[in-house]
Amino acid sequence: MEKHLQVISVLQWVISFLAMGAAGTVLLIYMFCTDLWVIAAMYTAWLIFDWNTPKQGGRRSSWVRNWTMWTYFRDYFPIRLIKTHNLLPSRNYIFGYHPHGIFSFGAFCNFGTEATGFSKKFPGIKPSLATLAGNFRMPVFRDYLMSGGICPVNRNSIDYLLSQNGTGNAVVIVVGGAAESLNCAPGKNSVTLNNRKGFVRLALQQGSDLVPVYSFGENDVYKQVIFEERTWWRLAQKRLQKIIGFAPCLFHGCGFFSSDSWGMVPYNKPITTIVGEPITVPKIEQPPRDMVDLYHAMYINSLTSLFDKYKTRFGLKESDILHIH
Repeated sequence: MEKHLQVISVLQWVISFLAMGAAGTVLLIYMFCTDLWVIAAMYTAWLIFDWNTPKQGGRRSSWVRNWTMWTYFRDYFPIRLIKTHNLLPSRNYIFGYHPHGIFSFGAFCNFGTEATGFSKKFPGIKPSLATLAGNFRMPVFRDYLMSGGICPVNRNSIDYLLSQNGTGNAVVIVVGGAAESLNCAPGKNSVTLNNRKGFVRLALQQGSDLVPVYSFGENDVYKQVIFEERTWWRLAQKRLQKIIGFAPCLFHGCGFFSSDSWGMVPYNKPITTIVGEPITVPKIEQPPRDMVDLYHAMYINSLTSLFDKYKTRFGLKESDILHIH
């Protein structure tokens, strides 16, 4: 029974992420064509009134973040959060999360819920996991995301959290984004980072410390068909990524009742998330390019050192390296 509860808790998040927004939109439109149109009109009015809330700190719920369901979610893989250094509540932070994987299960469980005890391990620090802004235009799904402290990954939202919300804020950005998800596969240790400098520039403008975060096992929970560069399928994936904001990956996990069958349930592979040492960043409103490049290089070195220090503890060989693209 406990195993089934774990599978259900993970599967509901996968289905919610893939379908709740579209289902909520269709349901709202349908209700306008029924006797329930008054309810639909009231919700639409509320939606318009509440439109800017996601980019103004959101509306997190400690009750939702502490749901028992998330402990089943955590234990399915299982997912662990490891702290390496203290974080001062008097500072703000930008966490760079790597790798993206297919669904970033480690990022969601560690920073969108309290299942792994983030608030106890980092007292005084409030995490906000950043995801696609388009998700917050979806009825119902937007409220579900905000309840976990999840925010849009856009400039307005992050600026608000780091400049108008006091201190002790940690914005978690999955730096590689959709492009990185196209390359994830079991046993592959690579991140898309070389040309991702916007988060470093933002950290300098806000004077927020940079914290590298690496999740061992994030790429192992699904198997994906990776198309070669310049093939028709690869070009189609990249074109759709630019249009809809996320990459349409061709992947599979296991079935609900058997790990030997194909399905949407991820494989129960351990995911261990390591939060590294913060890099102190000065506040420079208009940072020059060489300053951005300097701190970007420091961040890459710090992430690589974090990977090298812990890789053998989680099933990798000493000769394994982190590929940075």
